Amino acid sequence: MTKAVKMRGPKDQHIAWAFLAPYIIMFTLFIIVPVVIAIGLSFTNFNTIQVPDFVGFMNYVNLLTRDAIFMQYVLPNTILFAIIVGPGGYLLSFFLAWCLSQITKGPRTVLALLIYSPSMTSGVAMNVVWRIIFSGDERGYLNAVLLNLGWISEPIQFLQSTAYLMPVMIIVALWSSMGVGFLAMLAGMMNIDESVYEAAEIDGLRNRFQEVFYITIPMMKPQMLFGLVMAVVNTFQVGHIGVSLSGANPTPQYAGQLIVNLIEDYGFIRYEMGYASAASVVLLVLIYTITRWSGKMFKED
Repeated sequence: MTKAVKMRGPKDQHIAWAFLAPYIIMFTLFIIVPVVIAIGLSFTNFNTIQVPDFVGFMNYVNLLTRDAIFMQYVLPNTILFAIIVGPGGYLLSFFLAWCLSQITKGPRTVLALLIYSPSMTSGVAMNVVWRIIFSGDERGYLNAVLLNLGWISEPIQFLQSTAYLMPVMIIVALWSSMGVGFLAMLAGMMNIDESVYEAAEIDGLRNRFQEVFYITIPMMKPQMLFGLVMAVVNTFQVGHIGVSLSGANPTPQYAGQLIVNLIEDYGFIRYEMGYASAASVVLLVLIYTITRWSGKMFKED
């Protein structure tokens, strides 16, 4: 008891704050300060050279009511991409983590590394692998297979076509979505005591579906919530996929244009920082809203 009281003394609090200080400083400099600056710039007309000119809510009004490209292409593309890649990548991560938890340690370690590695090398693989697979000439692997099978008479421009660019982006995004959320789910499943499953089987558990639904998911809510948050955040951060595959920003006829691409286009190509900041604030609010709403599903009782 004496030690417990002593650990709450001023000296120990100073030590704790000393350990927390590097994180607090870095978090403030690279997260809080940029967010505050972006919110401030969103109310201005700023071209990175002249002094920012205060315009009030004009950037938001133009973005949400007058920008036809944003409302007709960017916003629908972002919603479609998020609806498919977010839940799809999340469920795929859970399914693969559950499958790996059923096998022995050696094969599980190798397969987990193979599944996780695309999330670390997606940028390189985008140009080396996927652009070769979906290349729009006879040398593209997919076009070569389809031509040899006689299913098409001429190569398809997968990366330049408005009909195929978004599906290709979704495939690549799902392939690279097995990141730290996948590892967290796998770790959560491996930490569940086997005796719990044995007791449930004695109590009348009949199949693997009931095992997952009544035991696995309830006992790993923190890992499920972490994986969900990471899936939501990563879904809205992978706008570089369409630009990397098509080689242009904006993407061809805005077929794969997402909010992240819009921010990059206006911020670093057109140098309209005020408008880009307004779009980034809208994206921040969207991510925050979805994350808070999604987190309620795994809220601890």
